[in-house]
Amino acid sequence: MSDLSQVLIIDDHPLFREALSAAVNLAYPATRTREVSTLEDGITVLETDRDFDIALLDLNIPGVHGFEGLLRLRTLHPRLPVLVVSGLETEQIIDEAITYGAAGFLPKSLGREVLSTAIDTIMAGNVYMPDRLSDKPADNAQTAKHTIIERLLSLTPQQHRVLFMLREGLLNKQIAYELDVGATTVKKHVSEILRKLAVHSRTQAVIEVSKLDQDELFDVESRFLKSSEKALLTTG
Repeated sequence: MSDLSQVLIIDDHPLFREALSAAVNLAYPATRTREVSTLEDGITVLETDRDFDIALLDLNIPGVHGFEGLLRLRTLHPRLPVLVVSGLETEQIIDEAITYGAAGFLPKSLGREVLSTAIDTIMAGNVYMPDRLSDKPADNAQTAKHTIIERLLSLTPQQHRVLFMLREGLLNKQIAYELDVGATTVKKHVSEILRKLAVHSRTQAVIEVSKLDQDELFDVESRFLKSSEKALLTTG
């Protein structure tokens, strides 16, 4: 059984929040739980306390559309595992949740007794899927990540820098200042980034990157450095 210290529960339904908290405390008596009803409250909590081991997130909460909540948590706190606990449990939704970076998906219909199994699976570094579903969504997630990595590696070093500045929320003129290039050059880089990542907007490009965890992003960075070093040796 996992050794948990703190669990963050984000769900707008008070009775279900209490049920989740009770289930966590029953399975892990020494664990502290923090309950919030909105995504913004959850983000505020995480800004002041980074010692949470896992977040339990309901997809269908006020002020959040689709997978926005999951994507924001993954972008702001990429090392925090997120277990989606939701009443929306079609295979398509589960597949997309895993693809967008959820560490697991627990349908509310399965009951709270399965919660500890899901948490133990995730804390062991694995993706949790309900037994009644096949492993296809997790496999699809790995395939999607592989595709993203290959597309990122098709960028030039300068396009790579621009993309990660976009991820930090910088505007074109700010990127131009940081890279000491013209705004037109940045615009061309952004257009090429969108084309190579097969997306239609800056937001979609950032979402694609957010699907990768920190280790995968580090691997991309390392492969870029090796490629750059090889190019320097060749031209030298």
